[in-house]
Amino acid sequence: MKNKKIFKSTINIKNLEIGEGKQTLFIAEIASNFDGDLKRAKDLIYAAKDAGADVAKFQHYSAETLVSDYGFKNLGINNSHQSSWKKSVFETYKKASLNLDWTHELYETCKKAKIIFMTSPYSIELVDYVERFVPAFKIGSGDITWHEEIEHIAKKKKPVFLATGAASLDEVIKSVNIISKYNKKLVLMQCNTNYTNSVQNLNYLNLKTLITFKSIFPGIITGLSDHTQNDQVVLASVALGAKVIERHFTDSTRRKGPDHSFSTDIVSWKKMVSKVRELEIMLGDGVKRVEYNEKQTIIVQRRALYAKTDIKKGEKIMRKHLIPLRPHLPMKSIPVNAISDIIGKTAKKMILAGQFLTKNHFRE
Repeated sequence: MKNKKIFKSTINIKNLEIGEGKQTLFIAEIASNFDGDLKRAKDLIYAAKDAGADVAKFQHYSAETLVSDYGFKNLGINNSHQSSWKKSVFETYKKASLNLDWTHELYETCKKAKIIFMTSPYSIELVDYVERFVPAFKIGSGDITWHEEIEHIAKKKKPVFLATGAASLDEVIKSVNIISKYNKKLVLMQCNTNYTNSVQNLNYLNLKTLITFKSIFPGIITGLSDHTQNDQVVLASVALGAKVIERHFTDSTRRKGPDHSFSTDIVSWKKMVSKVRELEIMLGDGVKRVEYNEKQTIIVQRRALYAKTDIKKGEKIMRKHLIPLRPHLPMKSIPVNAISDIIGKTAKKMILAGQFLTKNHFRE
């Protein structure tokens, strides 16, 4: 059974409007790609703006409140992307974490660069800390079952971006229902949470989930949180209705670090945005019409009624007298779909074979 339309069909993020009929919003997920360097973080903000991103996004977490060192060391085999990390999961996250004291400076840098600052806060305390800096909250896929945090964020009444990677439909519905109790400004983002950058991951993207989300939650804004480097994925998602695209962003995929390898670099990001903007123009607004560039084609391709034989003055028009031919001259010739109205009329003047018929040829 479908839910009623309860979510906003358009959402404002600062000065940008997201939703039906609006341009796709691009989120450059800088995440840990600043490599522990504040200057590099600021440079990536400007690079994201130059590449066509609307949002420069970071992640606020501390290793102590995100992962258990004991838990990962006793996990046994870990075949995820983390298996290639040289240091422990705890140590890697600790090194990659964002210095909390940089938040205000990064926010101000985004203002100067004229790009929106966002971040994913990975604790309830950090949600409260970043609230004054962000116009919206992003909830990562890994927290989709942490209902306490989801409810806390929803109560802030700011737009929420909810990623749904590695989640069942039932888990998604439960989280969406929690948000909807307090907040109608939601972007629901399909995501495949696999960071191995394997070409095989394309088999598991399940982009038609975007249609499912629209069906279950009529009017909801959808998006894609993408971990591939395949632009066809992005283009297909936009064609299926996604209004937000999020990808990890870096200046070089060859740099060392947990996120660089599956990120999109500056040149590729620009190309992706350009392709989407072209696609948006091609998709149009969905209103069927005679387009501007078809106006001449209508004349040369549509048929009008022509005299197949000479028709004498005073003669009644019969089907055998007529032949549908191109072109149809607007405001002059009689269109082919009016043939039943013409048969039986009387010619008030001589009509020569090969002439197109006009209203002036008949008695009313």
